[in-house]
Amino acid sequence: MELTATRLCLDCNSQLHGRTDKKFCDDQCRSSYNNKIRAASNGCIKSVNLILKRNRDLLEKFNPRGRTKVSSLKLIAAGFDLRYHTHTYQNPKGDLYIFCYEHGYLELNSNEFLLLKKILK
Repeated sequence: MELTATRLCLDCNSQLHGRTDKKFCDDQCRSSYNNKIRAASNGCIKSVNLILKRNRDLLEKFNPRGRTKVSSLKLIAAGFDLRYHTHTYQNPKGDLYIFCYEHGYLELNSNEFLLLKKILK
C-alpha cells in the first residue's frame, strides 16, 4: 500500500480532493491567493504612483493658468515631494525643467519655482 501526503489548498489550507496536481479548493481560493501575491509585489509601485499623482495634482492646483511663480516653501508645505517626478527636460540654454506628467517646474532660486503646463500632442 502506497502512502500519499495530504495535499492542502495554497490559500485556505483545506484538504484537497481530486486531481493530484490540484493546488486550490475552488476558484475563490485561487483568485484570493493570486490577488495576495500581486498586492505584495505591487506595493512599492502603488506608493510611488500615489506620490506622483499628488505631486501632479499640487502642480495643477498652484498653476491654474498654465504658467506662474510660486514659493517652493508653499509647495512643499502642501505636501509636494521633490524626490519624485516622471521626466526632465533641458532647454538649449541649459535650464532643467522637472515634470510630473504634463505639469512641470523650473527652480528659479532656492525659494521660488516657475510652474508650467506642457501642451501634450
